[in-house]
Amino acid sequence: MSSTDLPNLLATAAAPKPGAVAVAEGERLDSVGLPGLSLTVRSRPPVRPGLPPALYVHGLGGSSQNWSALMPELADVVDCEALDLPGFGDSPPPDDGDYSVTGHARAVIRYLDARGRGPVHLFGNSLGGAVTTRVAAVRPDLVRTLTLVSPALPELRVQRTAVPTGLLAVPGVAALFTRLTREWTAEQRVRGVMGLCYGDPGKVTPEGFDAAVREMERRLQLPYFWDAMARSARGIVNAYTLGGQHGLWRQAERVLAPTLLVYGGRDLLVSSRMARKAAAAFRDSRLLTLPDAGHVAMMEYPESVATAFRELLEDTGEPGGLGREDAQTGSGS
Repeated sequence: MSSTDLPNLLATAAAPKPGAVAVAEGERLDSVGLPGLSLTVRSRPPVRPGLPPALYVHGLGGSSQNWSALMPELADVVDCEALDLPGFGDSPPPDDGDYSVTGHARAVIRYLDARGRGPVHLFGNSLGGAVTTRVAAVRPDLVRTLTLVSPALPELRVQRTAVPTGLLAVPGVAALFTRLTREWTAEQRVRGVMGLCYGDPGKVTPEGFDAAVREMERRLQLPYFWDAMARSARGIVNAYTLGGQHGLWRQAERVLAPTLLVYGGRDLLVSSRMARKAAAAFRDSRLLTLPDAGHVAMMEYPESVATAFRELLEDTGEPGGLGREDAQTGSGS
């Protein structure tokens, strides 16, 4: 999630045609058509040819824009692409209406297979962390390394502040919330999301806040967005209850790729107390904890996340480890 995410997000029904999705300088958007699926991909040209590919997968209510701060930090070591999951960002809903963690993972796998980009350095945040964990477990041939920022892996004691997001999974709650919040402005919604997702919402610049409001206004015009939110939230809850070989923790144990885990000390949605359990579950893991970060460390502290990723590359013998002068600063443990 991000300043443009919404655990409290809200799509109104019929509305005018939404405006264009924002594209930062140096980025481009492409649409990739697959049978029953159309995906929007945000990319940034690599600084030189031949760099290994990377794919970034956002969290619940987010979009590929959630990675726009991190991608420039790593453009000299990887060929960056960020995906809009089905029903989010600029990607339309999937034809089969499958918003489960497995459904989203299948979309990522189908994209990588169709484009022939694997194996990739795979990144995931929140819901995207659960999705990419499943991808890495079932298709190890597609994953070179795995970086998880506040991954949505099952917790026995869910934080109280995360309960409203889980309630989205309950049938009827989404429609009720939409009616109750009909008078909320886009500014009010964005401030609520920033308070939930950022360790320090005051760090968001006025320009960043205005951009988030514009994106919120665009999303409010999408007739399917609230449905995508509710069904994806239901998918997370369902994934939490699965046991056996399909359980997310069991799949984490099956991941072969070197893994970087990033947790924020002020995360209100995924507790940082899960960091040690995750580090023990992934067989080849490194842990970065950022005490002042919230749920979206790659947006709040992109330099620190980039530094840790470069250290992962160096540690595993991958090209591009610690390539920048500033890669010596900002890393936690």
